[in-house]
This record gives sequence, C-alpha cells and structure tokens, in this order.
Amino acid sequence: MRHNLKSRGFKQVPQLTSSRMIDVSTSVSFVNTEQEGIVSGTKRAVLIGINYIGTESQLSGCHNDVLNMKRYLMAVHGFEELNMAILMDDGKHINPTRDNMMKALQDLAHSSRPGDTCILHYSGHGGYVRDENGDEEDRRDETLVPLDYNTAGQIRDDDLFKALVLKIPKDVLLMCLMDSCHSGTVLDLPYKYIADGTQKDMIFDTAFNMEHLQKVSSLQKKAAADIERLIPAKVMMISGCRDQ
Repeated sequence: MRHNLKSRGFKQVPQLTSSRMIDVSTSVSFVNTEQEGIVSGTKRAVLIGINYIGTESQLSGCHNDVLNMKRYLMAVHGFEELNMAILMDDGKHINPTRDNMMKALQDLAHSSRPGDTCILHYSGHGGYVRDENGDEEDRRDETLVPLDYNTAGQIRDDDLFKALVLKIPKDVLLMCLMDSCHSGTVLDLPYKYIADGTQKDMIFDTAFNMEHLQKVSSLQKKAAADIERLIPAKVMMISGCRDQ
C-alpha cells in the first residue's frame, strides 16, 4: 500500500492497529480461520460511504469505495448481502447519520457469535475534537464524521471503543478498514504499526491509556492478558492515513 501511494504522488502513511501483537511479516486474512475447535461462523459487514452531497465538504469516491468493497467481500470471501448493513447518502441505502451509524455498529457487536467474521469499512471524512476526559496523550479525540455532524456531532474514538471494540465477543475476528483522515488510532487499539518504511515490527502504543480503560473494565493489571480480557475479540484496523 505504501509503495502504491508513493508511486501515485500521495503522502498518506498507512497504519495498522490491533488488539493483539501481530507479526506484520505474515499475511492477513479477512476471514476468521484461527480459532481451533470453533466452527466457522457467519460473515457480517457494515459498509459506510459518505459523499456529503450538496455540502461544502462534498467528496466523490466514497460510494464507489463501498460498492467495490461489497463486490469484493461477496466474490472473494463469500459474504452474503443479507448480512451486510450498507449506509450511504445516495437516497437508496440507510442514511449515514450519527444515530444510524452507531446503531449499525451496536447491531454488529450484538449479533456476533464466536467464530464469526466481521468487517467494518468506512469511507468519508475524519477529524478530531478536543479530548474531554483526559485519555489522549495529544489531547485530541479522533473522529468519524457522520452526515449530520453539524447537528448531531462527530463520532469519537471513545464512542467506537465502547460501542464496538469492547462489545465484540471472544473468538470473533473484527477487521476494520478506515479510509479517512486522522484515522490511524480511531479505534483506540493498544498495538500499532506505521508503514513508513522504517518501523519493522508492531509495538505497544504507549499512548494506550490503561488507567482510563480500567475504569471501564475494572481491571487492575497492565499486562497483555488483561488486554485480551478487556478486548475479547481479535480486532484489527487498517487505516489509509495515520494521525496527522
């Protein structure tokens, strides 16, 4: 991805974050195949593309991104349309308002069972707002920008972590693809790899605030085993652009 972006004149730096330490030299699977003794489950997806049609922030390719991802998941990985929630501001699909986006994510977490594969794809604007609870080292919460952000507000990384990351059950694989600015850590995951050509291995993100998360989980130890109990599922997020 890094080489493709550079060859086309783009300056974005891809980033991978995860709930588990990952050997980045190995290939990544979009399908849950690692759980021994767990029957391969349902493949689910939430695909969100917002072009912000008719606004000063209008984009042009986000609907195409979603439709391409839908075709790819169905043709290559055997996803079924009935298990996909598609949100686009095209007048044909679920409108990507803040409430609808949060409901789609909550439904994804609630419906998931051990052995399932879950995909979240977001293509749209990303941003940041002032951190209000002191859990961010840079004092900024990264955000997704719903269609009605002017009235309903943006979706903070804290919202995504609590509604989705903490709620996905054990032995589920959640793979997230974020095509937006400032999305490198928008899921607040503890392990990070920046594909800038210099970092060789995934590292623990020192900005991951265990003390804040302990308030949510009632955990007291700062160890990998505690992270696995805090975040039961294997969650991976690939972002086209690290935090700016």
